[in-house]
Amino acid sequence: MENKVKPADYHRYRRVPVLHYPERVWPEREIQKAPVWCSVDLRDGNQALMEPMAVEEKMEMFRLLVEMGFKEIEVGFPAASHIEFDFMRQLVQRKMIPEDVTVQVLTQCREHLIRRTFEALQGVKKAIVHIYNPTSSLQREAVFHMSKEEIRQIAVVAVKVVQDCMKTFDGEVILEYSPESFTGTELEFALEVCEAVKTAWGASPDKKIILNLPATVEMTTPNVFADRVEWINRHLKDRESVILSIHPHNDRGTGTAATELALLAGAERVEGTLFGNGERTGNVDILNLAYNMFSQGIDPGLLIGNIKAIQEVYERCTKMTIDPRHPYAGKLVFTAFSGGHQDAINKGLRFMKKKGEDIWEVPYLPVDPADIGREYEPIIRINSQSGKGGVAFVMESFYGFKLPRGMHKEFADIIQEVSEIRGEVTPEEIMGEFRKHYLDRKEPYRFKRCQIIETETGNEEFTTMAKVTYLDHGEEKQFESIGNGPIDAVQRGLEEELGINIKVLDYSEHALTSGSGAEAASYIHLMDMPSGKATYGVGISSNITRASLRGIFSAINRLYF
Repeated sequence: MENKVKPADYHRYRRVPVLHYPERVWPEREIQKAPVWCSVDLRDGNQALMEPMAVEEKMEMFRLLVEMGFKEIEVGFPAASHIEFDFMRQLVQRKMIPEDVTVQVLTQCREHLIRRTFEALQGVKKAIVHIYNPTSSLQREAVFHMSKEEIRQIAVVAVKVVQDCMKTFDGEVILEYSPESFTGTELEFALEVCEAVKTAWGASPDKKIILNLPATVEMTTPNVFADRVEWINRHLKDRESVILSIHPHNDRGTGTAATELALLAGAERVEGTLFGNGERTGNVDILNLAYNMFSQGIDPGLLIGNIKAIQEVYERCTKMTIDPRHPYAGKLVFTAFSGGHQDAINKGLRFMKKKGEDIWEVPYLPVDPADIGREYEPIIRINSQSGKGGVAFVMESFYGFKLPRGMHKEFADIIQEVSEIRGEVTPEEIMGEFRKHYLDRKEPYRFKRCQIIETETGNEEFTTMAKVTYLDHGEEKQFESIGNGPIDAVQRGLEEELGINIKVLDYSEHALTSGSGAEAASYIHLMDMPSGKATYGVGISSNITRASLRGIFSAINRLYF
């Protein structure tokens, strides 16, 4: 049966209630510093993989996270399986955990799982034990068939079990508690459970508890999540005894926005993954958040100067690939196909260079690709939608040819025709067309050599005589001509030799390379006087006069043949 577009039945869904909270203050705030980052790549991220990481892959990922500067890393759910348990033991036995890194382990609020978790932790000097139980109205009714009091009691009892396990544990323990499905839990009840856990733990400013508010499922707009976080933040008793954390997911595609607004609302800590890997549409992308802060001049608190190195390890260990439109890391995010964008980028880079300032301000490029380990190379991508500015940018940035402004459209039109046939055109292909249409345009008239003789006529003025040798359809010929300079003299000689009437409209030159062996590029804009037709010719040589004369012959061959 043929698939057809059809309407979706929106009547089957109802809106998530919006918190009435007119006293909110978060909209007036700005993010000033990075939060405490906790990577959950080895737990939340790993469990969501089609093929979970093997032990050595998890080791490599752990080393990457440490190198990046994560100080809190959730390494797994040790009580869930032998693989998870063994990985925790491998970290201990191989002494992989640096002194300044705190590993975090997750467990449900169930006694046998908590005790098994502490078995895995033996030998760890400092750990975050993260306990959780579902608190939402839907799960209370549909899954557990329990009252609020029964749900609250599960959390409190779990705290007591953790405290009992600590009696035979030599390391330091920080307790973290999550009311799972916080976004679907009544705020008053979420606060009630958190307060009960905090009290049972005996939290104080010297013994803080991490209260983690997970958007286990992202259910509504980011502003509502921020309101809920701020409400909890302002209603917690003994707030100085709490580290307020969030664990956002991305079901609505707004995990990054929800996190940034929650930070404004008082969250101090963020749990997430590299590149947003995780259940369903993923966890919040820590790299996205960190680069967003970086782009605002805020220290992200992580070593993110080489995104390609991070990406390589991530893709190797997870066997997943980064979407080409992924913020900052995607293959195409620093690419401009639009002609208008290309032109603006080109001008912006020139303007920045002219100003001589360090502050990065270039249209369409929120950060300097080089600052995060990307190259300028893919900034401009040429296809049938690209414009003259992009082609000119490629010629200058890749090959050093600073095309005259009037030449931009002429050459762009050539590339436009090519791109309509081939699709995207690479810089190498663009240079190939440039050679074909300009530098190698040596038939039927090919410049061979020239002797220039200048004669002083008085009053510091000179007359130039040019003796030119060239090929006419392969036959070697010569002419002599006089003018007020080499270009004028050769122009006059060609007019007489070929029976043409031409005018040099514009002439420019520049060095292609530096040093004793530097080459020069010369651009000649030539017009056929009777018809008004005009075109450019280009010549290159280590001798500027020779480059100019090659440019004239290039233009004549383009103009008449």
